[in-house]
Amino acid sequence: MTSLNTLPIPRARPAAEAHEHAWLVESRHPTSEGVVLYVRCSACGTRRVDLQPHPHTPPTALSATLGGVTPSAR
Repeated sequence: MTSLNTLPIPRARPAAEAHEHAWLVESRHPTSEGVVLYVRCSACGTRRVDLQPHPHTPPTALSATLGGVTPSAR
């Protein structure tokens, strides 16, 4: 038997809403560690900060993805 005062268990996002982000660079700034890239997903508007330590290596995420509009909220 369940209590009426319990909260529902949080569920993972349904696969229909999940997507692979297409990152667009909004700005870039050279630093002593490499180039810092401020990127935004073209589909959902989520933002992230990346670091590219060398021009011949792919950038790595420095931050978690933040904000954005969920596809169901559009």
